[in-house]
Amino acid sequence: VVFQAVFNLLIPDHAADAFSPPRPGPGTRWDALAERLLGGLGRWDAEHFLFIAERGYLLEHGCAFLPLFPLSLRALCRLLPWPVPLQPRSRLLLSAALLNALLSAGAAAALLGLGRVVLRCRRQAFLAALLFSLSPAGVFMAAAYSESMFAFLAFSAMWRLERGQSWLAGILFSLASGARANGVVNAGFFLYSRAKSFALQLQAGPASRRKLPLLWKPVLSLAFSAALMCAGCFLPFALFQYYAYVRFCGPGTGLAQAVPEPLLQLARDKGYRVAGVGGDKPPWCSQRFPVVYSYIQDTYWNVGFLRYFELRQIPNFLLALPVTLLGSWAAWTYISTNPRHCLTLGLERSKNEERGKERDGFCGPAVFVYVVHATALLVFGFFCMHVQVLTRFLGSSSPILYWFAAHLLQEHEPLLRSTEADNPTSGKPLPGKSPSSCGKGTSDNPIVRLLLNWRLMTSLSKSILGFFLGYWLLGLILHCNFLPWT
Repeated sequence: VVFQAVFNLLIPDHAADAFSPPRPGPGTRWDALAERLLGGLGRWDAEHFLFIAERGYLLEHGCAFLPLFPLSLRALCRLLPWPVPLQPRSRLLLSAALLNALLSAGAAAALLGLGRVVLRCRRQAFLAALLFSLSPAGVFMAAAYSESMFAFLAFSAMWRLERGQSWLAGILFSLASGARANGVVNAGFFLYSRAKSFALQLQAGPASRRKLPLLWKPVLSLAFSAALMCAGCFLPFALFQYYAYVRFCGPGTGLAQAVPEPLLQLARDKGYRVAGVGGDKPPWCSQRFPVVYSYIQDTYWNVGFLRYFELRQIPNFLLALPVTLLGSWAAWTYISTNPRHCLTLGLERSKNEERGKERDGFCGPAVFVYVVHATALLVFGFFCMHVQVLTRFLGSSSPILYWFAAHLLQEHEPLLRSTEADNPTSGKPLPGKSPSSCGKGTSDNPIVRLLLNWRLMTSLSKSILGFFLGYWLLGLILHCNFLPWT
């Protein structure tokens, strides 16, 4: 927040052709101070979230932004005591800064807990959580976007599911799909969890195979719970589509009288469709399955398969290149290390697993479903979305970006092989210490240790930290001044 305020003061705002709703006249000096300090958090899509939180879904294209985050902003804005008079936008900006600070910290804690369970390597999990705090999508975790909320809910749900708390995980996954549309993909975690449970029952031994005809009851139970949990993941998204249908496809609701004239004029100038204004129904209302989300992505932002593959979009593909390479490298590393495990979809009990000697860390068997999830998001985002959003899309949805970066640093950086008793500048581990030890770890911050010894780091470590820190810093500078970013 402090950095964006400094950059917002030093660099003039770019005159971007982005959504900018009309605002009331100058408020108090407190409003001016709030805008000066936090105005950078309200750029680009944040304008949509703030507008929805203040006025609701008046404009059709606002339905591309799901309601959980703006509703949370509105609720927090009303609950907080305001000792000085502030306009609604100023109160919403302050609420967004506070809410996302709390959610980002919660997401880092959830990622740490998830990493300890899945990776079974405390040092690697801790390093991944630290990398999350320096996420290349960091500016979106602080700005009035839903990324922090989604990361907190998704990582918390994954953690609870790994600990066997399926119903709590189902609630959290359901809430996540009310924050971002890609939350519906998380239903795959439930399906995989139930499929794995059934497969392990079949492989438990000869006694279980003799009882195979009696397994229909547990199979039905697993199938029912999986179907129920998946329905919970889809429900918030489906309910919002129904709400949008009633809002924009139903009879006129007389909202025109409640919409300020400057906003109506903006809608006429930009071609925005206002709820309850105008006699013609939107084209998507007459579709067999009237889904406003896909219509908006197609009509307003030209999102679709291979639509972004144009020569003029080469800079945006370059912008997405680091996260594309890192995600692809993560998938290749895991597949090449565990080819049989991947071919059997992780459903076959390995000999090492039977002996209790599974591999720890990023290449462990429990990471498989997360690699599949991240790879699916990467492929979909690369071919079907505005490719520059891949960094924040993956950074807020999948732990793989942080786990694999932590894995590379731990495996290939000599400075991280030293313990507290080592000289951190020597880069030499104590005799008998394993480079990839997964013990309790040291009490210091390994990221700080690396940054203080930048010249001694390997080129790979410099590239990883350079990507994280570089995108974090550029995001603050560019995004907060209405300059194009991810």
